[in-house]
Amino acid sequence: MEAANIKEELLLHCQNYVSSRRKRLTYQITDIQKALESETKSSAGDKHETGRAMLHIEREKLGVQLAEVQKLDLILSKISLTPASLVKLGSLVYTDKGLYFLSISVGKIDKMDISCFAIAANSPIGKLLLGKKNNDTIQFNGNTIVIENIL
Repeated sequence: MEAANIKEELLLHCQNYVSSRRKRLTYQITDIQKALESETKSSAGDKHETGRAMLHIEREKLGVQLAEVQKLDLILSKISLTPASLVKLGSLVYTDKGLYFLSISVGKIDKMDISCFAIAANSPIGKLLLGKKNNDTIQFNGNTIVIENIL
């Protein structure tokens, strides 16, 4: 399979991951909003207010998570799949220890008969890989990793 197709599939996988998270969070926020709107003042008084406060806190937490998802979306929008001689955002990096796609931290992706790790550029290994070229080495977790090819 052509490298450009592999990178497109990996990027699509990352985009779907972000889209799925956004949908889940939006659904949860909507549920909390409905619960807040439908809840009526009960005779329990303090218990009622405590329940409402907990719902507000949960909604705030979900809002923070949604903001993080929007940051991931922004990162993905900046990815260029054009090959480069140095590792950059959007690079597919073949090493003697594995295959890495610099994008967002999604973890292991098994697509089109390849196994790859989608990692963020600001992750520990991502920081080490950025700006490197073919045959450069990095030290990670006590291991020497050789960059064999950058697509």
